[in-house]
Amino acid sequence: MRFPHRRPISRLPRPPRRPRILAALLLTPALAGCFASSGGDDGEGSAAGDGSRLRVALAFPPAENLSPYGADATILSRLGVTEGLTALDANGAAAPALAASWRREDDRTWLFTLREAVFQDGTDVTPAAVAASLTRATEAEPAPAALAGVDLTAKAEGDAGVRVTTVRPDPVLPLRLSSPSLAVLAPKAYGKKGAVDPVGTASGPFELTKVTGTTVADLDRFDDYWGGRAQSSGIDVRFVADGAARANALRTGQVDLAEAIPVAQAATLDANTRRETATTRTTSLQLNTKSGVFKDPALRAAARAAIDTSALAEGVYEGHADAGAGIYGPAVTWAAGKRIQPVGRAKAGNPGEASVTLATYDNRPELPEAAQVLKQQLEKAGFAVKLEVREYSRLESDALAGKFDAFVGARNSLLDTGDPVSVLASDFTCDGGYNLALLCDKGVDTAVGTAQTVADTDERQDAAMAAEAKILGADAVVPLVHQRVITGVGAKVSGMLLDPYERTLVGIGTRR
Repeated sequence: MRFPHRRPISRLPRPPRRPRILAALLLTPALAGCFASSGGDDGEGSAAGDGSRLRVALAFPPAENLSPYGADATILSRLGVTEGLTALDANGAAAPALAASWRREDDRTWLFTLREAVFQDGTDVTPAAVAASLTRATEAEPAPAALAGVDLTAKAEGDAGVRVTTVRPDPVLPLRLSSPSLAVLAPKAYGKKGAVDPVGTASGPFELTKVTGTTVADLDRFDDYWGGRAQSSGIDVRFVADGAARANALRTGQVDLAEAIPVAQAATLDANTRRETATTRTTSLQLNTKSGVFKDPALRAAARAAIDTSALAEGVYEGHADAGAGIYGPAVTWAAGKRIQPVGRAKAGNPGEASVTLATYDNRPELPEAAQVLKQQLEKAGFAVKLEVREYSRLESDALAGKFDAFVGARNSLLDTGDPVSVLASDFTCDGGYNLALLCDKGVDTAVGTAQTVADTDERQDAAMAAEAKILGADAVVPLVHQRVITGVGAKVSGMLLDPYERTLVGIGTRR
């Protein structure tokens, strides 16, 4: 079960450390999820570090009570709340975060040296706290995607060291520990039965102070952040699943940043208020290989053969995407030159009006439209297709349980770890925690397992592409398009963080 029992998250009592700027958030009847200006601060003439509060509209509401172990982890990292031992730099390599440095002691052991830092509850970031935090991540059910196929232990070493040991050699461990799902939190964040509360317990430049259901979150600047004082005094967040509403909120000045602007709305924004970023996100069709119609490889091959990806890239995405080439798209710059032909594909069979249920979610507005086009293409090939569309948080658990024959989703292939092999382990192996295709293929598991052992970067990429060829050969997944994400940015906003891995949005230099 991917969704734990949801409970309300509220402000945790603690001794006051600094004055707070309180924001008055209004919901207008005409546009749910939009903001009024924060009280008393228009952002004009603010000194560095004393800027007004940012107003941000996010597309995905919390689905797992803001647990860092699942899909909600990127909400926390994009808002500058959480951080791990490492981070990803612009080139996708591991960079220092809470760990100032690290070294590999042997093929299974790494020693990370911590910088001086404090948690948002005022306690120190100590080796014991970090080791305990990583240990809790290893005990989470289901396991975070970044730990798919990885068993590790973490122990404190002296005044500033954390020794991490893996059962099998893990040559990309520093990259893996950059995952938002392996964020380090203060000891008080962890309750019984796996409960994790990030309110006031993280270490980033912004402190989560209050969450109201799945609609509103309040963040204040954390003045004791080791990386410096943020230029904005806080962030007022609304979760707005409707893409047109997010675009309208930006256009009317009710928000400063709006993520995932639908391509249909992009032209309605002034050119200076939208940013297009090539990402490592691929929209794919996942076919249920365990039960139902697509348990038959010949019918999966028939579905794949029926799909015209160029019609999706140019039609649904209006040129803001590239036709699907593989699990990794153009933003993964090395992939095209190393890609090999799919291995072991079955011959396409006759659908014979086989009835299938195709599911998708509407948080990304292009997905229902893409699913509708796919429905038409599959029906033309002979399938009888029922389309089901829900909000993502009400869909994911059923998809992972195999209740649909096919699923259209958007997945950032390097989001979880930055390592190209990790997404293959989590999404396409027998024990993968996000295996929407429910694929369990001995050849795929062997290829992915081989890739996981390779230390050399170039050779690891080659091994990843060999595994990709096996997965595509099974027709468990049909890559549809490689996306470019459009972010709405207010004319007065500067310093936003846009990256192909979609882990960041707001940082210490973001302000209006």
